[in-house]
Amino acid sequence: MTSSHSTPPVGQDVPEDDERVADVAPAETVPDDSGLQPVKLLIGVLGIAFTIWALGNLFLAFAYYPGWFLGSKILMGILGLVAGIGGAAVLFWFINLAVEALPRRLEHGLVPYAFLLPGFSLIGLMLLYPTIQTINYSFANADSTAYVGLQNYRDLFGNSAFWSAILNNVLWIAIVPAVSVAIGVVVAVLADKLSAGSEKWAKSFIFLPMAISFVAAGAIWLTTVYAYQAPGRPQTGALNAIVTQFGGQPQNWLSIDTARLNSLLLMVILIWLQAGFAMVLLSSAIKGVPEDTLEAARIDGASEWQIFWKVTIPQIKGTIITVFITVLILVMKVFDIIYVLTNGRDNTDVIANMFFNQLFARGQAGIASALVVVLLVAVIPVLVYQVKQFREQEAMR
Repeated sequence: MTSSHSTPPVGQDVPEDDERVADVAPAETVPDDSGLQPVKLLIGVLGIAFTIWALGNLFLAFAYYPGWFLGSKILMGILGLVAGIGGAAVLFWFINLAVEALPRRLEHGLVPYAFLLPGFSLIGLMLLYPTIQTINYSFANADSTAYVGLQNYRDLFGNSAFWSAILNNVLWIAIVPAVSVAIGVVVAVLADKLSAGSEKWAKSFIFLPMAISFVAAGAIWLTTVYAYQAPGRPQTGALNAIVTQFGGQPQNWLSIDTARLNSLLLMVILIWLQAGFAMVLLSSAIKGVPEDTLEAARIDGASEWQIFWKVTIPQIKGTIITVFITVLILVMKVFDIIYVLTNGRDNTDVIANMFFNQLFARGQAGIASALVVVLLVAVIPVLVYQVKQFREQEAMR
């Protein structure tokens, strides 16, 4: 039977019990809960206040006193970059100093929130405050100097132009996201069948319109597709060139509101812009479908069409919903294309363009604010649904 104690090598003395205890490292002591450090806290709070004051005044000086900086935008840009980065570092240093001055238990609980505070403050300043003020101004008169109650909403809902814009927004919402996603899925599936080099070029060509601004896209389509010249003159627009080639008369397409044809033609431009975005995300999702599920379906005798609808589509459903909602939110705020091509003429107006005209062309800040509130109320359910879908997808991973 062997002893559990190890035997020292021959010639080595066995240490006494006291020596063994002395060799053991002392246990790490837990620091006591330190109390409040008022001087350190005061320095941190004053440092935070001074940093915010200095940065705010510096950036205001860029706008109101450019002469102080020799009128040089390059100099102001460099100073803004240095002050922004350096000021953020100094601000977080003072925040950390102030938090460390608190009792230890309180410090540990506040550290995450203290460092999130600047970000939340900017969100509040840039998003929440304007939203609250817009809702407030929607109950005021044209120059926001006196409250008029619900009069702006009464005038708005009693205006036939408003309901025409609502109808157009509904048509945009019903058509553009669905068609964009459908084209994106089709192109993604077809491109996936190509060779690597051909797929790269095909996707680049389809994605290229995403690099074009809405204003530029509207100008391109107006001059190359929808352009109208009087009968007898050369037609530079593709649509009229085709019509006249077959003996028809050229048409001013964007003024034809029968069955909202002009609105549909405007939608084509946004679909052209967003199809590439949908294609890229959906192509990535399709490539992520496990190959073994596709092979299993083929072994079971499923056709490619059945595999597409019953295997591929269900597995990329989350991406389809995400792309659809992203395009939907964009469509609800669509403005540039309508403003550049028609400015709402011939029953093509939408909420965002009506808001712009009410505020800047007619000076009706109250009605314009009410329009924004209507749009905000319409967007909120979509945003809530998108967040819910995102959380469900994250929970499934």
